Amino acid sequence: MNAWIKQGRTLLLLVPFAVIISAFELIPLLAMALDSFRGDGGEGWTLQQYVTALTNKFYLVALQNSVLISFFSSVCAIIVALFAAYSITRFSPSAREKILNFSNMTSNYAGVPLAFAYVILLGNNGLFTLLFQRMGWEVLADFDLYSWTGLTLVYVYFQIPLAVLLLYPTYFGIQEQWKESAALLGASPAQFWRHVGLPVILPSVVGTFSILFANAMGAYATAYALVGSSYNLLSIRIGSLVAGDVITRPELASALAVILGVTMLGAMWINERMMRRVRRDLQ
Repeated sequence: MNAWIKQGRTLLLLVPFAVIISAFELIPLLAMALDSFRGDGGEGWTLQQYVTALTNKFYLVALQNSVLISFFSSVCAIIVALFAAYSITRFSPSAREKILNFSNMTSNYAGVPLAFAYVILLGNNGLFTLLFQRMGWEVLADFDLYSWTGLTLVYVYFQIPLAVLLLYPTYFGIQEQWKESAALLGASPAQFWRHVGLPVILPSVVGTFSILFANAMGAYATAYALVGSSYNLLSIRIGSLVAGDVITRPELASALAVILGVTMLGAMWINERMMRRVRRDLQ
């Protein structure tokens, strides 16, 4: 009887959490999914919104641009974070704590402030742009902050700290005894990381890539503040259809949002399948 009472109290404490999740996640998600099957103005049930989203070249290019930027920014962040996270583990505990606190702060520095900072530094009249021009350096001669390359660079900025935070604990799963044993058996550091280290951290690397990809696909404020509607991204198209200055089509925006969610889920599913195969091969 006492066990039932304790379990009831535990479930009762979860009620506020369930209410918040339902009010701010489940109900809006369900409403968005239902709206995506309605015609313009909310009239009738139809698949026309999905037909438009999947056949209109304008929206297909937006999806392609979002996927490419998310993929390349995630790959760049993973590569940098692999070395950076391992380097952090070699510092003293106090230094590690300071670096991780800085990484945590940097990973949350996005949106309008980040875009404004890049405009000040690397814009057409940015600090570094004018400085290099006066020094006669052509380093930024062909660089355009408001292009695909510039957007990718901005995305990489807030992707790297997040990747470092996610990969940092992984290296503590590699025990020093393994390195010592490998050295005693004549293995070089490169051989140890190839045959032992990388297989151990690979699941975390793939999981981190999934999170980074989803994070970049859903980014809106940074891209909109930097390029507005001049660059075709799926998140920007969704925002313009919901709160556009000329015309709004929230039903089409809902369909695009569902496609965006399915794309992210598909990427995570592919990564999960890949990791299952890797674990099976390692066994």
